[in-house]
Amino acid sequence: MSGGKRRRINANFEDLPNEIVYDILSRLPISSLVQFKCVCKSWRTLTQDPNLVSHYLSSTIKKDPCLVLHCDFPIRNQLYFIDFAADQEKDKVKRLNAPFSPVMPEFDVVGSCNSLLCLADSLYHDSVYIYNPFSRNYLELPKSLNYLDQEVVFGFGFDPKSYQYKIVKIIYYRNGHGGGGHPRARRLVYTQSEVQILTLGDREWRSLGKIAYQLVRPAEALVGGRLHWVSRIIRYNPVRRIISFDLADEKFEEVQKPEWGRLGERSYNLVVLKGCLSAGVYCYDERIEIWVMKEYNVKESWVEEYSIGSYMPKGLKQNLGRPFLKIWKNLWKGRVVSVLGVLKNGEVLLEYKSRILVSYDPNLGKFKDLSLQGIPQLFQTIVHVGSFNWIDSPIDRSIDT
Repeated sequence: MSGGKRRRINANFEDLPNEIVYDILSRLPISSLVQFKCVCKSWRTLTQDPNLVSHYLSSTIKKDPCLVLHCDFPIRNQLYFIDFAADQEKDKVKRLNAPFSPVMPEFDVVGSCNSLLCLADSLYHDSVYIYNPFSRNYLELPKSLNYLDQEVVFGFGFDPKSYQYKIVKIIYYRNGHGGGGHPRARRLVYTQSEVQILTLGDREWRSLGKIAYQLVRPAEALVGGRLHWVSRIIRYNPVRRIISFDLADEKFEEVQKPEWGRLGERSYNLVVLKGCLSAGVYCYDERIEIWVMKEYNVKESWVEEYSIGSYMPKGLKQNLGRPFLKIWKNLWKGRVVSVLGVLKNGEVLLEYKSRILVSYDPNLGKFKDLSLQGIPQLFQTIVHVGSFNWIDSPIDRSIDT
């Protein structure tokens, strides 16, 4: 308005139509949304709107995932997260302060699903929490039966048929005596097993009986309401199998593996790529092959999507002190490299020996060490989706879980 008074424009954010507000906020990285909710009470209330939560969770499919880093240092475990969408390098790595850490200082990350983390006590396996690190909501689950001498494998996921979250607890034990206790440190062969399952909202765990497979680590991939593990090589069955658990019918079954021939039974990890079950295989010549199952449980649909050459990250040349390595409980987990996923720009994200994150450009054949400020020295990486979703939030049926 030339030569006159400039008219004041009312630009209250709350006056915008809901559809526009949801669209604007859904484009923000999760770290910015956390800051947004701290501005004032009305904005905090807005971030808790179930419609915004659902809209934001749906939009994360088009974004780079967050990474949660579990620093499994004894006495006091720590969680960090990496937000690739953060504007500044110094803002990409942030420490998460779990509100229940004083009562559960050492824990395992069971899994991530729809922005929720499942954490379990790594000492006694009696406490399990569901936790959203960005909304800071958390829930302690009912206690389940423990055995005096046991080894425990967990899984956590969402059943898209019943719209329920479930936690699976697989217990391997040596005797039938119930009661709590600290598991023995030395390696044992557990001859008995029991599968327990809890549907969130129920007060008690249910027993599903025994399991015919020896599974290792928490479930690594959740595809179409099915959790997936790799089985352990045992003396009379020296084959690593892919085992699934359908959260709907609550049954285990073996998933057909690809014919990767000369690769034999080398180390591999399971991962979800574009909604498909995939396997990152560490080869004898130090290459990494990434196989993708285009049609679920159809053996012929496995396709070798990537072949990544040998690489030694610069950060691995730095020596860590022996005392530090000795007390690190989950060092390397027997793997040299793990495939984490594919970024929005098409680069493959890799983790080397629980110490270095690396991106690989398949078009140029080039590697890049991700030396981020504030990243811990040793960590376990969990691919995560950041949002304010909670267990009682509505889930959009279009979301591929």
